[in-house]
Amino acid sequence: MDLIFHRHWIFVGVEPDDCMTVKVGASPVLILRGEDMEIRAFHNVCRHRGARLVTGPKATIGNIVCAYHGWTYGETGELFFAEHMGPDFDHSCHGLKPVHLRTLALAGLIFICLAEEAPDDFDRMAEAVTPYIAPHDIANSKVAYSYDLIEDGNRKLTMENNRECYHCAINHPELTVPLQEYGFGFSPDDIDDYRRADIAKYQAELEVAYARWAGLGLPSDECEALDNTTGYRTRRLVLMGAGESHTLDTRRDSKKLLSNFKDARLDGLSFWTHPNSWYHFMADHAVTFMCMPLGPDRTLVRTNRLVHKDAVEGRDYDLENLIPRLDDDQPAGRGSGRARPYRHRATGL
Repeated sequence: MDLIFHRHWIFVGVEPDDCMTVKVGASPVLILRGEDMEIRAFHNVCRHRGARLVTGPKATIGNIVCAYHGWTYGETGELFFAEHMGPDFDHSCHGLKPVHLRTLALAGLIFICLAEEAPDDFDRMAEAVTPYIAPHDIANSKVAYSYDLIEDGNRKLTMENNRECYHCAINHPELTVPLQEYGFGFSPDDIDDYRRADIAKYQAELEVAYARWAGLGLPSDECEALDNTTGYRTRRLVLMGAGESHTLDTRRDSKKLLSNFKDARLDGLSFWTHPNSWYHFMADHAVTFMCMPLGPDRTLVRTNRLVHKDAVEGRDYDLENLIPRLDDDQPAGRGSGRARPYRHRATGL
């Protein structure tokens, strides 16, 4: 936690309408949107006695008022009111402690850094990947569904398991409906005629897809920088079948497409950042995953499914088709222990 999560850029969620909180190790953080529409982050503790300022995961607030002694802060962190502190008390020295935050360069995805001096390579990552992500206009989306999974395993196991799809056909057969296994790299040794034909079909689909993406002005080639402090990788992947979305029938779920897209067949943009996030962006919806250590053997994986901000459940999208179905007793992926799913609608986490 000290060497990575308190020093690196950490993905924590998408832009809030008003206020959200997150906890990185033992450090609670408050993220809010001001009346000037700017997003800011602060340590979520009162400067007086360290009481937690906002206790819920999401809130609608005006000024920030500590429930312990009534110290009151503005949306930019300045201390407005502190009763009974004496005539020599300097309010300007007791504002909220800010936390480094970046969001606009990555189109609505919020990253924070708890270090006194944040790594200086974030803007280089943003410059490289913004052309890939920006067309999906995540800043004008909303959370249709949020899902918390507590895995009985170390954070590194969770991230490593995500970075390979060797286990997908056995553990996630629904994932291999839209995603072809050969898009993730494979060994062609000793393949039979059936798989050889399958590979040829995929290669043909890929050639058509590259031409389609280029015509729509969508970057698709793999872009990565794994030796940076802020490591990342992104590329656009072919979706098989109808090729519209990560759904069981491979067709779009939301009639209201993201951004100003007119074509539902944009396949899927995959994005990954070190040390704690991965994403899938389609024409109709996007999925973000945040991985946060809760201890050496417990990890929170928070999944947000995003749709256009004007999309209406039941009219524009079917939530039952958009989300995976997990029984409370279903085990997580191989090596991940037991899953404890917690389901939350868009009203809050």
